[in-house]
Amino acid sequence: MAPLATIIAATLSLLSTASAHFVLLNPPSLEGTTLDDKKEGNAPCGALVPDLTKTPTYDFHVDGDFVSVQNGHPQSNWLFRATLEDKAAGNWTQIYPLVQQAGIGNYCQVMVTAPKEWVGKKGVIGIVGNAPDGLLYQCAAVNFVAGTTTPNSDCKNATGVAASFVADSTLTGLLGTGSPSTTTAPVPAPKETNAAASPRLHLGVLAGTVAMVLAGTALL
Repeated sequence: MAPLATIIAATLSLLSTASAHFVLLNPPSLEGTTLDDKKEGNAPCGALVPDLTKTPTYDFHVDGDFVSVQNGHPQSNWLFRATLEDKAAGNWTQIYPLVQQAGIGNYCQVMVTAPKEWVGKKGVIGIVGNAPDGLLYQCAAVNFVAGTTTPNSDCKNATGVAASFVADSTLTGLLGTGSPSTTTAPVPAPKETNAAASPRLHLGVLAGTVAMVLAGTALL
């Protein structure tokens, strides 16, 4: 067994590299993969507000595209929503049923759809996580295109991650006048991948680990 001091040192090393509560990987987040962790609780998009006249957009296929996140919490409920509002100020439409992710790390949801009449228009995909420390927001600027897409290497699931549909009145309350999703497609069983085995971990999770280690030291 490794000496306790070694365990503490390794844990503190992980703390020094801790990143955001969650990262929107696909479509790419407005902030990229370097997020302002302290502003991720700011609605509707975290630290940045989209501007569809200037912000680069990424194609999102209305008949089925994938959304992937990297979660730093042991459990989060996800709201997938979209709007054509230039600044993402409102008029959100739910584009997939609410999903609960259990387990830290990467999660990918395939076959997320958007209204067909949005083809050829720019908009914003918004992901909201209801996590233990409150609501967290990330957005992506997109160009809605026809058809479907095949998930790429960003669509992967961490070892031990599980997903299921969930009811969450806090998240559905954020939709305003937008239409709720009528999608009935099942949540696919996550596939374990080595690529997701070392996710960025949330500071609060690691801090709890340190606390438990130190508490164990006090009892020795």
